[in-house]
Amino acid sequence: MSNSNGVTDLNESVSPDGGSPAPLRIGLLGGTFDPPHIGHLVLAQEALVQLELDKVLLVPAGQPPHKAGRSISAVEDRLAMLERSIADNPIFGISRVDIDRPGPHFTVDMLALILRNEPGSLLYFIMGADSLADLLTWHQPRRIAELAKLVVMRRPGREPDIAALAEAVPGITGRVYYIDAPLLETSSTDLQSRVRQGLPVRYLIPDRVIEYIQDHDLYRKPVTP
Repeated sequence: MSNSNGVTDLNESVSPDGGSPAPLRIGLLGGTFDPPHIGHLVLAQEALVQLELDKVLLVPAGQPPHKAGRSISAVEDRLAMLERSIADNPIFGISRVDIDRPGPHFTVDMLALILRNEPGSLLYFIMGADSLADLLTWHQPRRIAELAKLVVMRRPGREPDIAALAEAVPGITGRVYYIDAPLLETSSTDLQSRVRQGLPVRYLIPDRVIEYIQDHDLYRKPVTP
């Protein structure tokens, strides 16, 4: 059942007969995490709480198609930073489903593989409103909406055209959930630049991640292909 904003009531976790176990509700947040920062963690936490998820998996990208040609840090470094950023939260986890397979890496394939590993689960793919607005440019958008519910963080001035999406992807309005989260205008690219310039990143990046960046001399110069 959906309200006037197209937000579906979240009642899947209640077993109708009170006997069979409810399906596991898994949030998925993908990204390069280069580096992981407060914006990623706050968004994951808000989705966890507002949607009453059982866990949230952070899914580091291999080489995402929409960033082809752009250099990113080594998988080992990004994974190590991500592990440090969630070390104190047992409800957060990491999925290696993208980094352990050859590219190109498409969201639809990632969702299918996670469902294969977590059969019977309900997937909630966390994204920004700008990503939802661009969904029709993604690989197999209809299949994405079939495999996972789309969790969208509201952003002022970036409201997607739901009518156009519904025309191209029938039934998508019942698959979209909006959540509210603090608007943190922080990006990994900006943080790389701050590190390169010697500017402070404390409180923008978890302390353990800052230590890793310093110990491994990351972002001091542009990453070469």
